[in-house]
Amino acid sequence: MKKPFSKLSIPYVVWLFLLALIPMFVMLFLSLSYTEGLSLDNYEFNFSFYQALLEPSIQTAFFNSFYFAILTTLISFVLGYLVAYTVFRSKIKNKFLVLAIFILPMWSNLLLRTEALGNLMNENNIITDILSSMTQTDILFPVFKGTEVAVLVGLVLTYLPFMILPIYTALEKIDYALEEAALDLGLTDFQKFMKVVFPLSLKGVATGSILVFLPAMSGFAIPEILGAGNILLIGNVIEQSFRYMDYNLGSLLSMIILIIIFVSILFVSKIDKEGETLL
Repeated sequence: MKKPFSKLSIPYVVWLFLLALIPMFVMLFLSLSYTEGLSLDNYEFNFSFYQALLEPSIQTAFFNSFYFAILTTLISFVLGYLVAYTVFRSKIKNKFLVLAIFILPMWSNLLLRTEALGNLMNENNIITDILSSMTQTDILFPVFKGTEVAVLVGLVLTYLPFMILPIYTALEKIDYALEEAALDLGLTDFQKFMKVVFPLSLKGVATGSILVFLPAMSGFAIPEILGAGNILLIGNVIEQSFRYMDYNLGSLLSMIILIIIFVSILFVSKIDKEGETLL
C-alpha cells in the first residue's frame, strides 16, 4: 500500500528541485555545449569539451585524485578501525566522550584547520618559536608543506572521523552472543575476530570508505593549501575552471564526479539494512 503524499514533504521537494535537480541539469547542459560564459547568444551544441579528457594535465589530475583518495581511504581504514575497535572493547562507561575527541575538530572551519596544519608544516612555526625561546637556539623543522606527505596527512586528519564513526556504530550492533558461540566452538580470539567480528562490521567499513573516498577525491581546499599549488587534483581543476569562467569544462568534470558518486552510492546500497554484507 502506497503512503499518501504529505504536505510536509513539499518544502523538501522544492528544495530538491531548486538546489539539486536544476543545477544538475544546468551542468549537464553546459557540458554538452559551447557557450561564452553563461550567455546563450553563441550557444552551440557539441562534444568538443570531452576531448579535454585526453589532455595530459586532466589525466594527471584524475590520477592524483584517485591516488590520494585510495591512500587516504586505506590509511583511514587502518587507523579508524584500530580506534573504533579499541573504544568498542574498552570498559569506559561513557565511550561517546572518547569519540568526541575525534569529532570536535569537525565543528571548526575546514579552512582554518587546514591553514593551522599548514603553518605547523613550515620551517618556522609556533612550536619552533616556543622551543627556540626556551633553549635560546634556533630550532627549525623540516618543511613538509608543498609535498605529497603534507596533502596526505591533511586528508587523513580531516576525514578520519568519517571512518571511525560508521565502524564503531557497526561494532556496537554486533550481538555478543555470536562471539560467545564462536569461543564455545573453540575459536581463538583472533579467529573470532576474523570470522565473526570483522565480517559483521563490513557495513561500517564500506560506509566509512565511501564517506572518506569521495571528499578526498573531489576536494580542492586541502591540496591547494597544503600542496602549495604543487599538487593538482581534479577538484582544483574544477575550481580553476569556474574561477576563469570556463563553465563548460568545469561542468563536464563535475558531471564525471557526480557519476562516480552515484556508482559509489549504488555500491553501498548492496549492503542490507540488517548489517550483513554482500562483499
